[in-house]
Parts: sequence; structure tokens; C-alpha cells
Amino acid sequence: MTDDPGSTEELDPAWWEDRYRTLDRVWSGHVNPTLAQVAADLTPGTALDAGAGEGADALWLAERGWRVTAVDASQTALDRGAAQAAARGLDVTWQQADLRTWTPSARYDLVTSHYLHAEGGRGWAWLADAVAPGGTLLVVGHDPSDVDGPVPRPHLARLGYTAEQVAADLDPTQWRTIEPRVVERTHRHDGVDVPVRDAVLVARRR
Repeated sequence: MTDDPGSTEELDPAWWEDRYRTLDRVWSGHVNPTLAQVAADLTPGTALDAGAGEGADALWLAERGWRVTAVDASQTALDRGAAQAAARGLDVTWQQADLRTWTPSARYDLVTSHYLHAEGGRGWAWLADAVAPGGTLLVVGHDPSDVDGPVPRPHLARLGYTAEQVAADLDPTQWRTIEPRVVERTHRHDGVDVPVRDAVLVARRR
């Protein structure tokens, strides 16, 4: 969810609500490029965006025919996404929930999550369980190898995770493919593009 070097308070919904309320906009408004790449090969169906923030990914999916449920800890962030959806004539279900404890009540053809922090040690099995038969799981996070990167992020030692750690929460007998990898990208920091690494897990359920 965040690049901020804070403490585990940033897993608290109140922390996120305060952050969104004090800033006009937190994120770029652009779809995550890994999601765009993965979804390009999928037939639109139902999608869950866990940790949706201001809704850029959910809106992008909805524009391409997905029936999206967007869940986040911050109602302010969700309200911003809903306003954008209304302005663009898009139908998205927006739901406020504490992702440290919330469990999806349905299963989805695509379950996607970007930059969550395994929500305080909860892990990823709860997201994997929400993937429908034949569906796809996409988890993107901050790889802990960036702890000592060009812009040091010491909090990743605590809140980062590898794609292999995500994969370890999946029962391999339930998945056709499980593909953990590291993806390099650039991140704008103080006006300079610096390289960073994402932990990316793409899995296809049987």
C-alpha cells in the first residue's frame, strides 16, 4: 500500500483514513502496469481488487468489462473512486473493510492486490481462497531486496515480502501454474527516476 517508512500503524484503517483525508490525491490514478499486462490475456469476468485505494485499477478493469468489487480500509479513498466511476459511467462495487480481518464472501475470476503488507502476518491464503476455479491470482508487493536500494527503504525488512513467500501460502495441488518473479520498474523520487523491484506472484487456479 505505501512506501512510507512508518511502523505497523500503517496497517490500521484509521492511519489510512487520516492519510487520504489530509491529501487531495495519494496515488497517480494510473493502472498498475503488471495488472494491465496480466489482465490483457484474460476474458473479463468478476474481479476483486483488495486494497483498492482510490480505485485506479478497479476503474481500469471496469472499463474493460470486468465486474469489479473494490475493497479498501479508507472510506475517503473509496469515495474518490466512486466519484470517478460515476463521472465515467462505470459500475463498480465499493466496500470499506479492515483487510486484516475481512474475508471475501464470494469467489472471483480475478483476485488482485497491490502493495498490501500481508496485513500484519495474515498471509495470502485468504486471497487465494477467493479465486474461482479457472481464475487468476495476482499479488504485487515491494520486494525486500530494495531495503538497501538507491533510495533505502528500511521498513521493507518488516513489511516487504518475496513472491516466493506469497507462493508458499498456496496449495500447489489447487493451481495449474504458480509463477513467482521479481519485476524491475522505475519510481519517481524527489524528481528523479530510480529503479525499484516488485515481488510479483501470478497463479492460475485449476
